Order: sequence, then C-alpha cells, then structure tokens
Amino acid sequence: MSSPSCCQSWGKDLTAKDGSHCFPFPRLRGRGKCGPCRRRNRRHRFAAKPNGSQVTCSAAAILIGLAAAGWQASAADYPVRPIRLVVGFAAGGPTDIPARFIAEKLGDRLGQRVVVENKPAAAGMLATRDVLSQPRDGYNLLLCTHFDAINTAVYKDAGYRLSEIAPVSLIAKYYYGLALSPAIPAKDFASFVQYAKVRPGEVSYAVIGAGSAQEMLARQLEKLAGITMNRIPFRGGPQVVQELIAGRVDFYVAPTLAVMPQYESGQLKLLAVTAPARLDTAPQIPTLQEVGIDYVRFGWLGVCAAEGTPQPIIDRLNREIAAVVAAADYKKMIENAGSIAASSTPGQLREVIRQTRDDAVATMREPNTQQKP
Repeated sequence: MSSPSCCQSWGKDLTAKDGSHCFPFPRLRGRGKCGPCRRRNRRHRFAAKPNGSQVTCSAAAILIGLAAAGWQASAADYPVRPIRLVVGFAAGGPTDIPARFIAEKLGDRLGQRVVVENKPAAAGMLATRDVLSQPRDGYNLLLCTHFDAINTAVYKDAGYRLSEIAPVSLIAKYYYGLALSPAIPAKDFASFVQYAKVRPGEVSYAVIGAGSAQEMLARQLEKLAGITMNRIPFRGGPQVVQELIAGRVDFYVAPTLAVMPQYESGQLKLLAVTAPARLDTAPQIPTLQEVGIDYVRFGWLGVCAAEGTPQPIIDRLNREIAAVVAAADYKKMIENAGSIAASSTPGQLREVIRQTRDDAVATMREPNTQQKP
C-alpha cells in the first residue's frame, strides 16, 4: 500500500514522476525541497544522500522501518553490557543505600552488573543532566527523587524538562523525621518550639539544595509553629548528620532512613515524624499531628530513564524492579529505616512526579516560603 501524502493536508495529492509520495518525517534532516510538492517547510523534511540528491520518501520509510526493527532486536537482547545507575547524592546517604541494594539485586535478575555512580552536586541536577545526555538505550538509569520535580519549579533553567524523564518504577516511600542536635536542651517538640521562640533566628536548620522538600517542610514548620530559624545549606545528608551530632547545626528535617540509626544509638533526638500514624519501627516517636501540627508529608525514591528509551526496555526494568522491591530482604532493609517498600507502574510514578512539582509550586507562592538568598 502506498504511503499517504502529506500534501493532502494542503488539499493536494501530489506524486513525483518517479511515483514517490510526499510524506512528513520530522526526525529526518534535509535542506532541499519536497520532491512531489516542492515546498520548503519543516513538515516536508527528507533524507538526503551525501551528493545532495534526494532519497525518495518511500526509501526513507524503509530506513525508519529498519531502525525500528533494530530497536526491537536490541530490546529483546537487553541487557548485553553493564548498566549505570546514577545517584545525585553522596555515597552512604538515604538515596544511595537503597540504590545500591536495588542495583545489586537488579543486576542478579538481569544477568548484567548494575553499577552505582554518585554525582552529588546541584541538588541532583548534575546526575539528571548526565543521564539525559547519554544514549537513550536503557544503559543509563537515574535514581530519581523529589528533587528532579522540585528543581524544575525552583530554577528557571534546571537544564532539563520533566517531559525528558521516563519513569520506570517507585522503589520506596518514606516519611520525614524532625531531628534535633543533642546540644539543644529540648526533650520534645513542644519544648523545642518554646526554645526557638525566645531565640528568633538563632536556631539553625540544615537544607540540601535550594528549594528541597526538607527546606519546604522546615519553612512550613516555621509558619505553623510560629518560629523563625536560620537556614544553613549543605551538599549531602551524611555531612548534615555529622554536623548535627557535633552540635554545629541544630535542626534537620530528614528522611527517617538518614537519621534512624543515629537516633537509635542515642546520638540524635527525633521529635516527631510526618507520617499519618506512628512508625512500627519507632512507636515511641509521635506524629506531627499528635504534637499539634496538622501536617502529613512523604518523600519517594524511584528509578527513571530518559524519554525515548524503548518501551520494551522500560517494561522489562519495571517488572524486574517490582520483583526486587517485593522481596523480603529489601522490605526488611527499608522498613527498619522507617520507610515503606513500594513499586509502581511507570504511569503511577509519572503522576507522583507531577504532583510533587505542583505541591512545590504552590508552597513557593506563599510569601514566607519563598527561596531565601
């Protein structure tokens, strides 16, 4: 069956003398005119031979068909070499620990190594840009977080668009803990609020990256509790935890995974969690609602690829990651840290990413939650 004519959109059905039809191929590149209709237009690009002579649209269709067949073959054989899983935060942090567990188990299931590569800079943007700059063939994956959504709301040019990220699956949901340095003489949330109220601007709180979820949560707490704190930026969670223990920073809204070990060893205080109910692994810690702050919030971790990655590869990764997340050893590791093992479809993760960005935009519009210099 002959190819449909793009010239039909102009009310014409033109055919060249050689019998080829005009047909749009937006991804092909050419500088000449469309053979049949002789229009110079972006909708009429065509492939060109090195000598400048035209390749008919039917030949271009054959090339595209061969390329598609090649993609299908590569997807069927995937993977044939090691895979990178890029993490935008420091080794040993709350994103790195689950990433390494997922990488090891996913590699076992795929029959190829999955290598974790840390690129801790610019609130995860360096890692995201790195993955999006690579061939979109499934061999460069991203440990995606709320930062990937929030960065596009905080920065005018994050270096990428959310539409360029292809979600694969969630791997965890987690709640936040309100961590306090042992240097602060407060035993619970109420006494901490009282301590901060009589010292406006003196109590410091740590943030990782401008506009991070932790920063927005801290600012919401300032508003809801009627206190004012001093923002101190850091590059990564492990550094913050050490500064908290040493008493050089006072307060940190952190994923429970990042601070639960230090809390259990008595090095830090946990005043409350942002969960709707007390955590099974730490039932002695009250929720924010219990201490008078009507606020519930969770964070998430997932695996993403670059948009344009063949769908069969996305589907294969989704199935294998779901199997890893469902395993008892993964659940135990995640739940011991106060988080929840969770997988999803790519579409469900896309909705989580969209909602995260929408929440960030709404929060940033409030006058007292705008980014500070």
